[in-house]
Amino acid sequence: MNELGQVELEPSYASELFGPNISQARAYTALLARDSETFGLLGPRELPQLWSRHVVSGGLLAELVTAGQKVVDVGSGAGLPGIPMAIAAPNTNFTLVEPMERRASWLSSAVSELGLQNVSVLRARAEDVHRTDFDVATARAVAGLDKLIRLLSPLIRGSSGRTVLALKGSRASEEIIAATERLELLGFDTPEILTLGLNKAPETATVVRIRLKA
Repeated sequence: MNELGQVELEPSYASELFGPNISQARAYTALLARDSETFGLLGPRELPQLWSRHVVSGGLLAELVTAGQKVVDVGSGAGLPGIPMAIAAPNTNFTLVEPMERRASWLSSAVSELGLQNVSVLRARAEDVHRTDFDVATARAVAGLDKLIRLLSPLIRGSSGRTVLALKGSRASEEIIAATERLELLGFDTPEILTLGLNKAPETATVVRIRLKA
């Protein structure tokens, strides 16, 4: 176990996940380690698990999107999961939505520094984004599922993808139950709980995938 404040060593699976773009993943991890305290991105206790819990975990979601899709990451904060997804899926287009000025400024700087041509940053609240053509909407640690689907569903309603990917933890099933009435009201299909990275990644990622009915 690393001491508090020491950045986790790169896990071997990272090279497999990010492939030819592993240098961008390394650079992103270095930016998080350098800037998290200054910009309020991640706490110092997260540095010993920076790769496994944040960078790799976010990148795992890339397998759930396809080339050419438009993905919105709401409440992106430190760029999670949007930036790792964009590094792992360079042919998919990402918009990072973040309401806080200092975090949005950091995101813009990071995207530029990393040379991510498939990523744009929008400083806004989800409620103030008036696009409906995103194929996929994703979020991590933004709100419980009941509230989250209210925020995300307008953003995907006009697309062909019409999919929400919510990074959740061990309480995913409970959140789905609590959101059942809202899911039916908004016209979603039955949610799926997906476990990504099993027997490969240092930590798995639990994702609730929900699609709007056609």
